[in-house]
Amino acid sequence: MTKSPLAPADFPLLPMIGGVKFATAQAGVKYRDRTDVMLAVLDEGTSIAGVFTKSATRSAPVLDCQEKLGGTSGGPAAFLVNSGNSNAFTGRAGTESVQAICAAVSAQTGINPSRIFTSSTGVIGERLPHDRITAKMAELHDGLSPGKIKGAAEAIMTTDTFPKGAGTEVEVNGQTVKITGIAKGSGMIAPDMATMLVYIFTDAAIPQPDLQTLVSDLNERTFNCITVDSDTSTSDTLLVAATGTSGVDVTDSAEFRDGLHDVMQDLAKQVVRDGEGATKFITIKISGAANDAEAKTCGLAVANSPLVKTAIAGEDPNWGRVVMAVGKAGVQADRDLLSITFGDVLVADKGWVSENYTEADGAAVMKKPEITIGVDLGIGSGTSTVWTCDLTHGYITINADYRS
Repeated sequence: MTKSPLAPADFPLLPMIGGVKFATAQAGVKYRDRTDVMLAVLDEGTSIAGVFTKSATRSAPVLDCQEKLGGTSGGPAAFLVNSGNSNAFTGRAGTESVQAICAAVSAQTGINPSRIFTSSTGVIGERLPHDRITAKMAELHDGLSPGKIKGAAEAIMTTDTFPKGAGTEVEVNGQTVKITGIAKGSGMIAPDMATMLVYIFTDAAIPQPDLQTLVSDLNERTFNCITVDSDTSTSDTLLVAATGTSGVDVTDSAEFRDGLHDVMQDLAKQVVRDGEGATKFITIKISGAANDAEAKTCGLAVANSPLVKTAIAGEDPNWGRVVMAVGKAGVQADRDLLSITFGDVLVADKGWVSENYTEADGAAVMKKPEITIGVDLGIGSGTSTVWTCDLTHGYITINADYRS
């Protein structure tokens, strides 16, 4: 598959996190001649927080993770992820597959099954051939190493065109804390938590309830502010593991909060940059809304509009489609107060086309690979920023042939 034109040049050099090791294997779940299983083993005492899809048709792995989260703590833990099959809409067989995988990981590592979290991504409605995964457990265990996070990012890819990673180091009370994360996702992406698979690791020390509160809050301003196609997956999972190996308590640290936010936002944007068939990365900034919640609703209405997205794909500065999207959003808006910008070009000013606007100016902005659309509702002080991509023939091609 051709790499997205919006992709970063290279996979980043990520901080190595104490207390976590990775391994990958080729299990042949669906794909041949490529890794499709990732195992991460976490030291004793690791705190784990997570957020998951709100889909009414959640997969068996998601339901299992939700049940385990916040439960047994203190012992070592593990994440096991496979690509190629989502183990969703598979009835009792889905639950049996999760149990079989957890039992196999436990037998190989000695980790309590209540601390083993699984994820599956890929085709919906086909039984997971979990025996292919469990057959690789010894190989995975023997291959565990702290330096294999890039391989882990590659193993969880489906229609992704590049592996996604982000990391940072922050100073907390004069001591260094490291944060590293990987993600997968390029289609079936819409904000309803968590919009893909994401695994973030840090050597910070923080109790599970505090980590959970932090992750849930930051999610609303990162992963829940992206959309590729408005479709919410059955398998969306975000897990954050704090191993505590740095010995630095970050419970009330603004520096840690900002660092975790930056990693989450970076990964979220990378998912959009890999949107299926995408050629444009689009930032939508809403201001002047009645409140922040209405601003976000408005931003997502613009971001999810097929007419807006196809106009951008065709490099057509059709600002009337933005007006349309604002009008259908269901938030407080006044036609005669509305202003719109494309980049730094004022397109519409308080309900009418700007007297200085020219179609050539708008078209010049649309030719850029990264575009910012600004909408000021003129109602109040509410603001929000969301990220999306254009909608091209490539999206249709990828999804029309997905199961072929």
